Amino acid sequence: MSSEVPDPTDVEARSVENVRIENEMEQSYIDYAMSVIAGRALPDVRDGLKPVHRRILYAMHEMGVSSGSSHRKSSSIVGETMGDYHPHGDSAIYDTLVRLAQDFSMRYPLVDGQGNFGSMDGDPAAAPRYTEARMAPVAEELLEDIDKDTVDFSPNYDDRLREPDVLPAAFPNLLVNGSSGIAVGMSTNIPPHNLGEIIDATIELIDNPDSTVDDLMNHVKGPDFPTGANIVGRDAIYSAYKTGRGRIRVRAEFEVEEWKNNRERIVITELPYQANKARLVERIAEDVNEGEIEGISDLRDESDRNGVRVVVELKRGANAEVVENKLLENHLERTFGVINLALVDGQPRVLSLKETLAEYISHRREVVRRRSEYDLEEAEDRAHILEGRLTAVENAENVVELIRNSEDRSAAKAALQEAYDFSEEQATHIVRMQLGSLTSMEAAEIEDEYEEVQAEIERLTAILESESELLSVIKEELREIKDEYDDDRRTSIVEDQGTVTHEDLIPEEEVFVVMTEDDYVKRMPIDGFDPQGRGGKGIIGADVKEDDRVTTVFRANTHDYLLCFTNQGEVYRLKTYEIPEMGRTARGKSAVNILDLDPGEDITAIVDTDAFGDDEFVTMVTRHGYVKRTAGEEFDNILSTGIIAADLEDGDELVDVDVTDGSKDLVIATEGGMTIRFDENEVRAMGRNARGVNGIKLQADDAVAGLVATDERDEQALLTVTENGYGKRTLLSEYRTQSRYGKGLIDIKTGERNGPVTAVKAVDADDQLVMMSERGQIVRTRVDEISSVGRNTMGVIVMEVEDGDAVASVDVIPASAAADADDADETIDAADATDTADAADTGDAADESN
Repeated sequence: MSSEVPDPTDVEARSVENVRIENEMEQSYIDYAMSVIAGRALPDVRDGLKPVHRRILYAMHEMGVSSGSSHRKSSSIVGETMGDYHPHGDSAIYDTLVRLAQDFSMRYPLVDGQGNFGSMDGDPAAAPRYTEARMAPVAEELLEDIDKDTVDFSPNYDDRLREPDVLPAAFPNLLVNGSSGIAVGMSTNIPPHNLGEIIDATIELIDNPDSTVDDLMNHVKGPDFPTGANIVGRDAIYSAYKTGRGRIRVRAEFEVEEWKNNRERIVITELPYQANKARLVERIAEDVNEGEIEGISDLRDESDRNGVRVVVELKRGANAEVVENKLLENHLERTFGVINLALVDGQPRVLSLKETLAEYISHRREVVRRRSEYDLEEAEDRAHILEGRLTAVENAENVVELIRNSEDRSAAKAALQEAYDFSEEQATHIVRMQLGSLTSMEAAEIEDEYEEVQAEIERLTAILESESELLSVIKEELREIKDEYDDDRRTSIVEDQGTVTHEDLIPEEEVFVVMTEDDYVKRMPIDGFDPQGRGGKGIIGADVKEDDRVTTVFRANTHDYLLCFTNQGEVYRLKTYEIPEMGRTARGKSAVNILDLDPGEDITAIVDTDAFGDDEFVTMVTRHGYVKRTAGEEFDNILSTGIIAADLEDGDELVDVDVTDGSKDLVIATEGGMTIRFDENEVRAMGRNARGVNGIKLQADDAVAGLVATDERDEQALLTVTENGYGKRTLLSEYRTQSRYGKGLIDIKTGERNGPVTAVKAVDADDQLVMMSERGQIVRTRVDEISSVGRNTMGVIVMEVEDGDAVASVDVIPASAAADADDADETIDAADATDTADAADTGDAADESN
């Protein structure tokens, strides 16, 4: 009898589902990514721990390896963690355990290690069979009250045990110890901080939920790295705390010492966080051998257990400052990129300082609430038992008689419940009581304990019924932890000084900055443009594209800070030298590569912050005639992404900006040739988010062209320039002061010949003007070439513009600055002029290639 073996592939499937492979791959990759993000790489905002950290600490807690116990072999801790909670390999677990014990990696180590746990030189830790560990005292604060139902638990990987989803965390560990990790498509890099500062900021936020990042930074000065060193500048810290992202420069701590034989040496005592000391010394030596750094005679690492000490000995006559700057440029400074990314409700989020603390407070509020509920239930159960015991003591003879006459324990409990209305728990406890508990002394102790339990019940009830009481508990516990573990700040914050930077290589000089409607921008030396007579055509100052046009030209110093105001009411800040220098015929560089402008956002006004003084205001005017004043101090901290300068109504735009001091008159001019003059104090000071108040009552189809802030000097005049190149200057005394929001006075006749008003400026007779047309022609002329006339006149030609062209912008060069520029211009010889032209041609070619 023969039988055929069935073909294993010839089996009818129970069900077949057809799917597109790209969809299956996409979903599988998303599942994998989320597993890495939530299960391995990112910390939880509540306790600041990744799963592997949390499992190691919980395994040590379950093993009884506390700060008060003896050290246990690291291999034992790794084995328990891997076997019960984290089945991802002993190497990953031990590496994590090692880092938790390193005082140069953790600001407050969570593991107390014994043995070789690595070094700042990159040396690895000894094998786990050679090292021992136990929990550090501060780590126990993260696990405090975990047995009181304060957090949720989930089954472990094989459903044998349960592990906590998060630790109770009695302090904000995420910020205190920081975290770093690379997930799929995202990463986190959170610096450590001083525990006392973070706790103070947490208490501040509890007391004042409306606190801003500025308020919290009154407590948190910045990151506090375990290796000390210095953070350079505060702007990056503010940006990181405000947005959750930032780039912080960390500089080594060093000093220059006088040494023997009139020589000097540089002694490095603190290194930037996560720097490899041995590799750092090697790289300095390599640069010395290759001639990149000159003046070093010897280099030694004298570090020991007491701290870092790297000695750089200099040759006789070597300039210590030059060597110092070379070391800073290439070795002793590094950037810490802050990415404050953490899991919030299982989802990755980039958090500001305030949001991070708010999430922690929310977690801690839940922990204290659940702990109080647990303790209250325990206290009520104990009070219930004590009430039964007190009743039994009061009726001791009858209770003893009743129990003695009962057949067994069950009968005794039933008799007690019937006689004294005891609950089953009370009756059970009384039956098990010893006769010695019925003495008068024992009775007094029971009464005292009962009163204490009742007081505890009242306290816990108050906590659960009052939000303020609950928050008070949180604050008190935070203060206790601060008193126990707080220490001095290790990382200092220094101003950005003492390093040769790109700015040091930029000479201070007066320049013209040119901007176009399509936001191309460049700067040119001011001495490249000689003054001409009134009515000249000028020379090419910019080669604009066919559909583009020049909108702004202004004078500035290369080292000035500029506030750039846009038509959408935003303001940005940059240094003049950050604008690329190019030749006269170059188009410029797109401003979006310099400023974070939105589509359709154009720069309409620029203020040189060197003009700011104490108690001064930034005064703005919009196309619809609104005017507002805002204190200059509100523009001190401007992010790279800009901040709001004015809240505009639909269809309105910011037109012009000037700096005032409370004693000026404001002159608003319109495109139709009207002006109004009024005291600036008629406009109250208001915040950046305000729209402003009405400044001038506009006629139909008219719009504001510009703003002038002037004082009472009689010789000062108002210069008005129109699109077609005509202009005039009229003494400001001819413009009487009115009340705000009037129609104003006629300033200049516009019409077909003149065209609409382009700009108004306050000028003195010995000032100079720079005018630029939309097509890039530029003219520099003296103000006294323009005759002084009355109001309501046509004016004279001040710049010859071709058909289809128009005056785009006017800027004033004060007499003193003009004289300096003219003096410098006289020193330029033919060779310099040739060099300038060659440089301009090179810049043009580079611009075209870009």
